[in-house]
Amino acid sequence: MSAVEQYARAHIVTDTADTAADEHRVVPIALRYDPEADPRQVHVTLPGPHEWVLARELLEQGLRVPVSDGDVRVWPLGRVQAVVEFHSAEGVAVVQFESKTLLRFLRRTYMAAAPVAR
Repeated sequence: MSAVEQYARAHIVTDTADTAADEHRVVPIALRYDPEADPRQVHVTLPGPHEWVLARELLEQGLRVPVSDGDVRVWPLGRVQAVVEFHSAEGVAVVQFESKTLLRFLRRTYMAAAPVAR
């Protein structure tokens, strides 16, 4: 089994932006899954030293219905987007993804975790 890493572009949504352009700025996000480290978790790395670990199932369910677990909330936004909200002592990061990006990543994680037939 090998790790899955996918880079994506997502919107950071904030209400503390200085300008309208900053309010929905596009940033690079890294999505990572390592079935050998923990087959139930995925890692989401935001710009800077911000890495979040969340249940892969939470991400999958959040594409269909609003779900939360601790400091992470995920919900669909229409049919083509999803929102992941991260809470920490420093504040809240709200990240808006295209659903197909997350679906593609999840599909790859299930392929990586599937047992190899011999």
